[in-house]
Amino acid sequence: MDILPIEEATRRLRADHELLLTRVEGRGEEELTAEYRVDSGPLGDFCESLHDLVAHVLMWDEINLAVLGEAAAGRAHWSLDARWETPDAGRILNRAGVEAGREIPSELLLHRFGAVHDAVLAEFGRIALSGAALAQRVWTVPGRPAYWHAAIHLGRLPEVSP
Repeated sequence: MDILPIEEATRRLRADHELLLTRVEGRGEEELTAEYRVDSGPLGDFCESLHDLVAHVLMWDEINLAVLGEAAAGRAHWSLDARWETPDAGRILNRAGVEAGREIPSELLLHRFGAVHDAVLAEFGRIALSGAALAQRVWTVPGRPAYWHAAIHLGRLPEVSP
């Protein structure tokens, strides 16, 4: 796999988050938690609303941000352990993250999403080449182009090479 320049990675991540934020913008709690069909990821369906999708993408970003933080400290994050890198473990984490997100009011969830997005972009600004490879590994949905996540679930994946 070719490692994308961090500038392209940042552009894709910004665009991916913008797709999601544009979809939720101006919607209240009732609309965000109402039934909303999103496309399945490679591990199946678990999002039933836009609120769920925000929680899912947020969980993914928070885990991956922790992966980069641990790597910078010279440690491997628990999620890189082979026991966690299985489809079954991924499904468990996805379902549990979405379920936990349902307990958080949409306003707070969106605030947290923005804060984590800013933290990820700040971290990308500090990444060296070795960190870029790790970032691309963890921010790539298996079998899909790097750095697109919300776009996959929203059925809006741009035409890009993997």
